[in-house]
Parts: sequence; structure tokens; C-alpha cells
Amino acid sequence: MTTVADGRSAYDQSTGHRRPSAPPPAVPPEALPAAVLTLIWAGAAAVLGLWWVNTSTVSGTGAWLTDAGRITGLLAGYAAPLLVLLMARLPFLERGVGADRLTRWHAMGGRYMVGLVLAHVVLIIWGYALTGGKGLMSETVDIVFNYPDMLKATFGTLLLLGVAAVSARAARRRMRYETWYYLHLATYLSVALGFAHQLSNGADLVSQPLARVAWYGLYLGTFAAIGWYRLFVPFLADRRHRLTVAEVRPEGPGTVSVILTGRRLDKLKAESGQFFRLQFLTPGLRWASNPYSLSAPVTSRYMRFTVKDLGGHSAAVARLRPGTRVRAEGPYGAFTAARRRSRKVLLLGAGVGITPLRALFETLPASPGDLTLVYRASRPEDLLFRSELEAIATARGARIHYVIGARRDVGEPLTSDNLKRYVPDLAQHDVFLCGPDAMTASAVSALRAAGVPRRRIHHESFTF
Repeated sequence: MTTVADGRSAYDQSTGHRRPSAPPPAVPPEALPAAVLTLIWAGAAAVLGLWWVNTSTVSGTGAWLTDAGRITGLLAGYAAPLLVLLMARLPFLERGVGADRLTRWHAMGGRYMVGLVLAHVVLIIWGYALTGGKGLMSETVDIVFNYPDMLKATFGTLLLLGVAAVSARAARRRMRYETWYYLHLATYLSVALGFAHQLSNGADLVSQPLARVAWYGLYLGTFAAIGWYRLFVPFLADRRHRLTVAEVRPEGPGTVSVILTGRRLDKLKAESGQFFRLQFLTPGLRWASNPYSLSAPVTSRYMRFTVKDLGGHSAAVARLRPGTRVRAEGPYGAFTAARRRSRKVLLLGAGVGITPLRALFETLPASPGDLTLVYRASRPEDLLFRSELEAIATARGARIHYVIGARRDVGEPLTSDNLKRYVPDLAQHDVFLCGPDAMTASAVSALRAAGVPRRRIHHESFTF
């Protein structure tokens, strides 16, 4: 570690308490998410309109089943590239909607798409069998082996179902993040394999040239976005900024700060509260890319991330050596000052959830007396950044409340009554919340009971 006379590292000497930036423009934080959802539903309506235009009459059970299969197939084909696009790391979505909300939309949409695909397969086979007077097994064999591009589509469907199985919550809990992440990439292959049969067998697309052009545009545009934002842009950033590990500093039990150095890091335009996906180019970590939040504002030369030992990847991070090359994708996330709408702000954190809040505590625009931090920990030694937080509070005229003690000894510490004791005018605050999932859920309930509107409670989760 490089040190200076006062005992601080080179990173510490380069920072210091900055004057917070000006408040962001007063754009409603829900405007972009609402616009995106409206656009998605409008596209679904257009897909249904395509079926309607191409269907004059529906007569007989076989026809009803076949047409239901057409509808579910069109909707599944529309949903597939959209779900991929939500995870394409589009900057305006990552910053304006938020990574956790995009992930929730992706997960929910994925469940719908799997249901649509299964319904499409069953309904089409059943409808064709009734119309042609054949058995279900005979019709299945005929479709798979005799219809164009159906072998590829069948393999893609089986692959999709496999990804859905490992994405189920019960299965995810039993596997490492890295394993789940790389298995999930098979979704791209599944979508690609299913594309051709939609154009060769889909009656609604075969008969409508403009619809075919739009379908090509949707799929090719999606994969172009994936290539650009998840491959090319990170490659350019790696060449431009040349990130390496400058220092790994213990912060508390099982917790370290990883300080990265590089060139022109201020050009990343990272905001406090955001995160990066870091890939450390060293054996054992080279093929993993995990999300970590900034724990301090970015300078032109340094970035700091704080990591708790919660698994194999984070434990290995603590053993990194200075000079290790790092690739960083980001910044991502909407857990920033742009979400704030009230003059007064409460930062509420627990455990390693203090990481993004520590950066916000230093930079979030607020007048003296308008900024409060409530920090929950089981033991005093679990408090991270205590001296830094207190120095920031003194410099900014902010307040800090430490809520320390095991739950078995102190009961539930973050009830609405307790929170109102720390912050009497709590209902007038925006709240930035970060901590373990159980703590976050109970804190949201307590805040709502204390009169804080849901639109003024901001939190992000990296649970996969």
C-alpha cells in the first residue's frame, strides 16, 4: 500500500469532502419506466392486431386451437427479444429505470414467455391434429421432422425450458452466481434458434412483408444492441481507462475495500449510488463478472468498491494483489440523487448495504440539517466507514444514528415508531434504503406505516 505522512493511502489523499453537485432537473422518476412499459404493451397490441388482420373467420375446434396457438406464438416471439433487450445494458434504461427493476421485469416476463411457448406448442399440435384427423404423437413427429426449421426450434425450446428450470428461485439458491450467469447466457442461443421457424412457418409473418421487416428489425436490432453495449463498449472502456487494483484494504470482519486506479475515470460519469460489474483478470476470477457498488465518489484516478465475503467470488476478491488488471462494465443503476424529490433525505442502511449510502452521504445535495443516516449493525465492530461517516457528517451538518444490537437482544429495531424517534418528520423525507433483503422488506413496511409515500422510497437489490 502506498502511504503518505498522515497515514492515509494515496486514494484517501486524492479525495476529500466535495461540495455536492447541483440538484438534478425535476423530471418525475417514474416517467421513463412508465413510458417503457407503455411502449412494450403497445407493441403487444400491434402483434395481436397482426393476427386480427390476417384472420377473417375462425370455425371449428381445430381452428380455434390453431389460432390460439398462433396468438401465443406471436406473443412469445415478440417477448423473446424484448427480454434480451432489457438485459442489454442500455445506458438510458440502466440509469433511468434501474438495474433491479429491469431484472424484475426480465424475470416476470421470462415466466410469461415460458408459459406462452408451452401453450403455443400444445395448442398448435392439438389444433393441427384435430384439423388433419391425426393423433397427437403422429402430428408432433410430422411437425418436428417435416416442417422447415422445426428441428432448430425444438432444440431452442428445450434449451429455453432448461434455462427456466435453473432460473427458478429454488434452483438459484443452490448454485453460485457465476454458474447461474453462464447457464443463463444459453437464452441467447435459444432465441436465435427459434427465430427462423417464425418466419418460415408463421402464417401471419409469411403473408405480411412489412411485418417480416419489422420482425427482422426487432431481432437484429436486439442482437446488435447486445453486441455493442455488452461487448464493444466494455472493450473500448477497458482500452481507454486501463484499470488495475491499487490496494485492497480491510474495512471490517470479512469486508474489504478494493481501490482501482486508472486513467480519466471521471469521464465514466459515474454517480454515487451506482455500481459496476467487475471482472478481475486473475486465475479463478477471469471469467466472472459480478456487480459491486461504489463506496466513494469516483475521481479522475481512483474508484473504490467495498466487498463483503458472501461467496467464492467475493472471498477471492480479498486476496487480490495490487497491479491486477480489471475490466469494468458500467456505471449502472438508478439509485442516485436523481431519484430524490424532497428537500429532506434519510439514508437507511444495514450491513454492507452501507456501501452505496456512504457515497451518497458525501455527495447528495442537502442543506445542513436536511440529511440523516440511520445505520443498523449487530455489533459495533460491524460498522464500516465509521470515521469517514462522522467526518462527512461534521463537514455537512448531517446527523447519524447507529442502531446496534442483535435482534434477540433489542427486538425489531427498524419499526415505524423507532424510525420516527430518529427522524421525527420522517414522512417529509425521501428515503434511500440498502441492506439485506429481509431488512429491506421490513423497513419498507415500517416506512409506509410511518407515512412515507412509496414513490419516495428508493432501493435497489442485486439478488439474482
